[in-house]
Amino acid sequence: MALGYAAGVFVVAMILFVLAAVAVVTGVLGLTGTLPGNRYFGVHTDEALASEEAFRLANRVAGPTSIGAGVLLAAGGVVALVAGGLAAILVPGGAAVIAFLTLGAGANAAAQAIEGLAPAEQVGGCGSACGSCSLRDACEPAAH
Repeated sequence: MALGYAAGVFVVAMILFVLAAVAVVTGVLGLTGTLPGNRYFGVHTDEALASEEAFRLANRVAGPTSIGAGVLLAAGGVVALVAGGLAAILVPGGAAVIAFLTLGAGANAAAQAIEGLAPAEQVGGCGSACGSCSLRDACEPAAH
């Protein structure tokens, strides 16, 4: 039974270390402005993906929180390896929850930072509110 517990703790610690590495690398690349635009790493809201400038700014804002989340995840992994009993489960779990909340706070701050950066979409004509393109002319103002 003890070997199964130790193996489980080791697996949890390794998962936390891998997530920590991803968070720190993403944060450093975002903070330095060298994170390439993508839909998988960094801030990837619609506004952030609207332009390269918006993506770079959003990830510069979220970079420090991503690094902080990575440090929290790594600390949770260390505690999982060295602590025993219930602490080896609760502390890493709590660290992971706090790390993911930290990532969310960074993404929220980034979204607020780029909020007005993307131009608003212009709606032409009636905006296709009639439900059919064949009825589009019915929405147009009458020609005099």
